[in-house]
This record gives sequence, structure tokens and C-alpha cells, in this order.
Amino acid sequence: MGSLWHGFADMGVVTDNGPFVVTRGEGVRIYDDAGNEYLDSTAGLWFTNVGHGRTEIADAVARQLSSIAHYSNFGDYANDTLIELAERVAAMAPVAGSKVLFTSGGSDAVDSAFKLARRYWTEQGQPNKRIIVSRTKAYHGMHIGGTAIAGIPLNREGYGPDFITDTERIEWDDAKALLGLIERVGAENIAAFIVEPIIGAGGVYLPPEGYLREVREICRDHDVLFIADEVVTGYGRIGHGHWFASSRFDLEPDIITTAKGLTSGYVPMGAMIAAPHLAEPFFAGGTWWRHGYTYGGHFGAAAAAMANFDIIERENLLAEATRLESDLAGAFGPLAELDAVAEIRTGLGAVTAVQLADPSDAPAAVLRLRKLGVAARAAGMGALQISPAFVMTTDEVNELADRYAAALS
Repeated sequence: MGSLWHGFADMGVVTDNGPFVVTRGEGVRIYDDAGNEYLDSTAGLWFTNVGHGRTEIADAVARQLSSIAHYSNFGDYANDTLIELAERVAAMAPVAGSKVLFTSGGSDAVDSAFKLARRYWTEQGQPNKRIIVSRTKAYHGMHIGGTAIAGIPLNREGYGPDFITDTERIEWDDAKALLGLIERVGAENIAAFIVEPIIGAGGVYLPPEGYLREVREICRDHDVLFIADEVVTGYGRIGHGHWFASSRFDLEPDIITTAKGLTSGYVPMGAMIAAPHLAEPFFAGGTWWRHGYTYGGHFGAAAAAMANFDIIERENLLAEATRLESDLAGAFGPLAELDAVAEIRTGLGAVTAVQLADPSDAPAAVLRLRKLGVAARAAGMGALQISPAFVMTTDEVNELADRYAAALS
């Protein structure tokens, strides 16, 4: 029996069958320990936006590690690469003058946003504004805060009913449900509403037309902070030239949580981006936010992020994400005609979901795809997640769709 405990796994099955060992990646393909090749349909876990095998990023990290790998950014400590990265991310942010707190990943960023929202209202003399509102189907990472507000019931199972108090969930696609909740519990008790522009791990659900703008206005009208969880959609996956979905939909969020595409997964890193008015009480002097992470803003990760952004800009990969939006819809849309498929969710950003008619078939479908040379993943209740690297060509998208069709026919 191996010693590695895999995340989100039936370890009995892994122990019986052995792990799927990935040893190498190049572009949109990965290779196992036997040398077999697979099309990577998910860019790892949504993150390898620039594709695998980018030695430019590895070289940038090596240079940074050879100089100084990391120290700290607590107190007044910083690093030139980290300072430059903060300015670059702030310039991408949809709200001018935003401040950037770096974390070790998306779950850290969500918990940071959770804490900042409550602490901000305390500084505003409204400590009763504590409730964090989320949605059904939502995934916000696996730390305590993110698990408490998760809209995927299985992810909260077994921890007790009051993992964290003062949380509420509403239906994922009903803006009026948010208004009803505010009227029921009182805006004076609600700190923030958190929303994924595209629900990711919950099954790849696209927002109904006008939904995001409507909930944003409800929050603005009732003095509730609006948190955009862009761990999946941030850094170009939304397409149409935007670094963030919040920019594409003109949301002007109070807080944005990010990770994944920040470094394209080459080194772990996340970030919480706060609008100026959220940061002001803590930047004015005399007030500490006693929060941070040992490896938040790791200098090597900052170097990876800088090199990652250089590639995205030099190769115009934001435009390629826009092309993928169209390519995925065109290639995967026809799969809706298959008996095994209930629905295809596509047409917004470089993401698609193949919803199986029988959700219980998802694990077997993933294995059938693997036999056909596709590295795949199930998300939500029987949805096959498709979120390729931005460098996947139109021909490769069609090849990928053909293999999905063969696996599901």
C-alpha cells in the first residue's frame, strides 16, 4: 500500500488499482510513466492556461530561487519581484487602485475574503454584519470558511451542522432569492455575498442572462459586499480580452479571489484583490489586519506569475481564450444528441461541461476517455469538465470532441 493520500479520492479504489502516474507534459498533452500520451482536457485543475512544459517559467523560478527563494512579506518585508507582481495584478483589476494580498492558493484567498468582509464591517462600526451568503452548487475551496459556505452538500458532510455560524445559501440561478434573503434576515446582518461568475467544480454552470449584474445591483443597493470568486475564471479564461469575468460583466466587485491561472499552476499561488474602500481602513495607519500566510507572496511563485503573464501577453493568449469559447461550443455542442448526454453547457469563456444523463456513469466515463488518450475529470453531479489550456488549437479541440463522442457513444 502506498503512503500518498490523494485528494478527493476513494483511496480503497486507488489502492486496489494503483495511481495514474503523470511524468511529463508538453503543450496540451501529458504523458504517463509508461510513455502513453493523453490530451489534457482540463488544464490540470483548471490552471495550466499557457500549457505544459514552459521552461521559460521554470527558468524564471530558478533565477529567483538562486537569488533568494523566499523570506516573508509580514510587517515591512517585501521583494522586488513581488512588488512588481502586485502592481501588475492591480493594473489588471477591474477596480482602479485595488490592493493585492498574496496567498498560497485559492482556498487561502477565499478564507481571506471571508475574514476581511467581516473585519471591514467591524471597522465601520457595524460588527453585526457577519453573515456570508453563497449559492447552491458553489465551490469555494476546502479551508474552513470555504467549506462552511460550500453549495455542494457532500463537501460539508461529516463535519457537523455548525462548521461556521452566520452563513446562508440561496439558489444558484435566482437573483430574487438574494433579495428575499436580505429582506428576511436584514441587510444590517449581512457582510457579503460571494459568487463564482461561472460555477466551476460544482458542475460548470454558466450564469443566466443578466444574473450577475442583477445580484451586483442588489448588493450595492443594500450595502452588502460583493465578492467575485474568480479562482477559475481569473487571468483570461473568461475570454474577450478580459483578465477577469468581473471586467467582462462590469461588476466592480469589492473583493476578488484568484489563484490557478495566476501562475498557470507552475508554482502554488493565490491572491485576494480588494477595492480601495475595503483596504482604506487598514492603509490609513494605526489599524492592523492580523492575517497572512507564511508562503503568501512566495518570491519564487511571484517570478512564475510574472513569466506566466509575459507569455500570455506576448502570445496574445487572451484572444486564444476567446477563440476557444467558440471552438468548444462548435465542437461539443453536437454531443448533446448522444443518448448518454443530458446537456452541453458551453458558450461562455474557455469552459464546457458535458452533463451525463446518468451521473453515476461519470467515473467509468473518465476511465473510458483515458483509454482513448484523454485525461478527463468529473465535476458536480455527473458533469465532465472541459477547460483546456489556451494554447489548444482548433484541430485539437475537434480531436478532443471526437474522443469524447467515442467514449460516450
